Amino acid sequence: MTSDYTVKLAVELETAARLRASQFIVPQRPWLDLYGINVKPVAPFGSASSKLFVDPALIHRVLPDELLFEIFSRMTPYTMGRAACVCRKWRYTIRNPVFWRNACLKTWQVAGVVENYKALQLKYDGSWRKMWLLRPRVRTDGIYVSRNTYIRAGVAEWKITNPVHIVCYYRYMRFYPSGRFLYKNSSQKVKDVTKCLNFRASRADCVFRGNYTLSEDKVEAALLYPGTRPTVLRFRLRLRGTTQGANNRMDLLALLTSGVNDSEVDGPDEDILGVVERWQDDETHNPDVPAISHKRGLTPFVFVPFEEVETSVLNLPVERMDFYVPG
Repeated sequence: MTSDYTVKLAVELETAARLRASQFIVPQRPWLDLYGINVKPVAPFGSASSKLFVDPALIHRVLPDELLFEIFSRMTPYTMGRAACVCRKWRYTIRNPVFWRNACLKTWQVAGVVENYKALQLKYDGSWRKMWLLRPRVRTDGIYVSRNTYIRAGVAEWKITNPVHIVCYYRYMRFYPSGRFLYKNSSQKVKDVTKCLNFRASRADCVFRGNYTLSEDKVEAALLYPGTRPTVLRFRLRLRGTTQGANNRMDLLALLTSGVNDSEVDGPDEDILGVVERWQDDETHNPDVPAISHKRGLTPFVFVPFEEVETSVLNLPVERMDFYVPG
């Protein structure tokens, strides 16, 4: 006597064989084929062809389009740019505006959703990808580094002429999409500073917090040096890139320091940029701390992604790179 289980299994196998005979599925996906389930392949996003798309690549035969879409949605925009160079299908898939919309709204979250949609329609023809490439933005997937050097005369000891030393120091800035940034002035190399350049840094790391605003390609930033004589450090920066959409350089247009009264600020976590926003360059609110516009140490900032901090040329010692041209 045949059991119900055997009858049901025979019916399922017959159904699976009928589906294969009708060639409903072109790619055989192993985990779906076990159950006799077949999925019709879909042409890449943006393809104008109406023909059935058959991809010969093995990874596309075993990896469903839904999972590939999920992987791309978790990538950073710069990683997606590299992935788009792999093959035509990935290139078409990555052109999906959903990926670039999420990246744009996260990058310019301070401006607000409404303003971002207005800029999208007025300036970038409704293309999120075009907006990502052409609109200036501060990168948050690494740190900006300014390498500065100066010559200091040494003390002559048993020599006729005085020795000369090349002193090298760095300005580090790490930006966040929320409008805050971290700043550190140090002689340490990039690979050593990156470990402590975060909001969990201790007071001994000398990492200071501040706020910034972005208007077109201009960046206004300010932070407060706490102490018995609180001092405000203000930056005026201009974004640019060595290639379209890179935003990997920042020219330091002005570096200003001035005093501030204790009654004007509550602490280093306050939005100090809002306090000094309308100040003049020579304005100070503490007579003990004069307003100074610095003329040295204005080397442009170079962007270093987090994955390149260990191998960056900025880690080289002075004897191997006594002068660095940012480009």
